Amino acid sequence: MRVDLLAGATYNPAVMPSPVPTILVFDSGLGGLTVFSEVLKVRPDARYVYAADDAGFPYGRLSEAVLAERVVTVMERLIGLHDPDLVVVACNTASTVVLPHLRERFSIPFVGTVPAIKPAAQTTQTGYVTVLATPGTVARDYTRDLIEAYAAGCKVNLVGSRRLAGIAEAELAGSPVPDEELVAEMQPCFVQDEGGRTDVVALACTHYPLLLPRLQALAPWPVTWIDPAPAIARRVTQLIGQPVPGHEADENETMAVFTSGAGISAALRGALQDKGLPVVAVEDMPLLVG
Repeated sequence: MRVDLLAGATYNPAVMPSPVPTILVFDSGLGGLTVFSEVLKVRPDARYVYAADDAGFPYGRLSEAVLAERVVTVMERLIGLHDPDLVVVACNTASTVVLPHLRERFSIPFVGTVPAIKPAAQTTQTGYVTVLATPGTVARDYTRDLIEAYAAGCKVNLVGSRRLAGIAEAELAGSPVPDEELVAEMQPCFVQDEGGRTDVVALACTHYPLLLPRLQALAPWPVTWIDPAPAIARRVTQLIGQPVPGHEADENETMAVFTSGAGISAALRGALQDKGLPVVAVEDMPLLVG
């Protein structure tokens, strides 16, 4: 594993107080940082490993069989290296496909991410709800089952964006796209007819909240944007408890790990440091699809 330390940062994996849990937050790329930030708020004492499988990004291009094999393989390596007490799968695509495989293979608890359809249906006043996701999440029966179970009385607009996850990655890396490109991706979310108009948009990809300030500013009318990250953070504390008194995590106890590292730039390192991840490492795991 190659470890790249930011200015002033240190890394000593042996420095880990035993009462403090290690939490692994996993995503295909940088979207899981939105979840990491919320989990960090509720367990600021924990040791964190943020793992981005950038060698496999985006997961939507992989078949379910290949995706399941990939995530289990990567997770096996990460768990062996970092011995986490809990894993957060901060990716809708991976959660809807791979969680059963992970729970069968490993004994530690996993917290997944699913489209926030239930809270969207509970929040809407007009009955017009949009689920903004990746094409893979939109196409899965899992998503449609959630709609049938929790939003049968709503007019649910499923929007699968092929570009937003990449746009969010570029935004964090310091290369934002022009407004018109973002508007083109979000425009299908807004539906208006004689019966009413969209008043809730569920962000069903963890990358999308990285763009939330711009989405809010560019929206044709105000809506409630639902980010699943706070609910995921609450689930983490339900499983492993509240913070350990008298302990605050330091820079020895948080790191970001990439499976490729090809897109790591100075701007991205700075963004990771700002989010509380001063140490960047690369654990080479190329995607091999036969």
